Amino acid sequence: FRGRVVKKLCSFFEPDKPPQEESLFINKPKSLKSTESTSDSSLKSLKSIDSSPIVKLPGTEDRIVLYFTSLRGIRRTYEDCYAVRMILRGFRVWVDERDVSMDSSYRKELMNVLGEKSMKNVTLPQVFIRGNYVGGAEVIKHLCEVGELGKILEGFPKTKAGFVCESCGDVRFMPCGNCSGSKKVFDEDEGLLKRCLECNENGLVRCPNCCSS
Repeated sequence: FRGRVVKKLCSFFEPDKPPQEESLFINKPKSLKSTESTSDSSLKSLKSIDSSPIVKLPGTEDRIVLYFTSLRGIRRTYEDCYAVRMILRGFRVWVDERDVSMDSSYRKELMNVLGEKSMKNVTLPQVFIRGNYVGGAEVIKHLCEVGELGKILEGFPKTKAGFVCESCGDVRFMPCGNCSGSKKVFDEDEGLLKRCLECNENGLVRCPNCCSS
């Protein structure tokens, strides 16, 4: 079962091959059998991917997108988010990290992609690679354990070891330069304060040096 699901998931990220070529996983039964100790929660996550249609995140075909939270209110959620961030950083690939606790628009964005009903059963983190929905923490951990995550991430540009953005410290956000994070600007024509239109609800903007549009 695991081999079938991993094969299907990995096929999202591989170019089409001629029919006569064998699948990448046909000659690797031992590596798949070695994963029989995977937790039940991992199997449930993989089963949900196998039975659900392919979910796409438009405009992200050239990147890895991670929806997560930096809040520590729920310990399990925070630990899962941290673990997935560290796994992806271990491959030294740039990740478009979208912290839903820093910008509520990311939660709405994820809800629109997965569907409001699905969001009730979905927990953070959630990962998309080349625009394709991969899954949460258990799926990423499983793919990493069986050695398939590295193959999926092939082709992405590498970052320098220990690289940290000098502008935002890898937080991916900075105080708004237009309102200095106050979320308000003075309209001289009308003589009153108005809501700044350049920042989010926390007075922050995406770091222009390490985050693309």
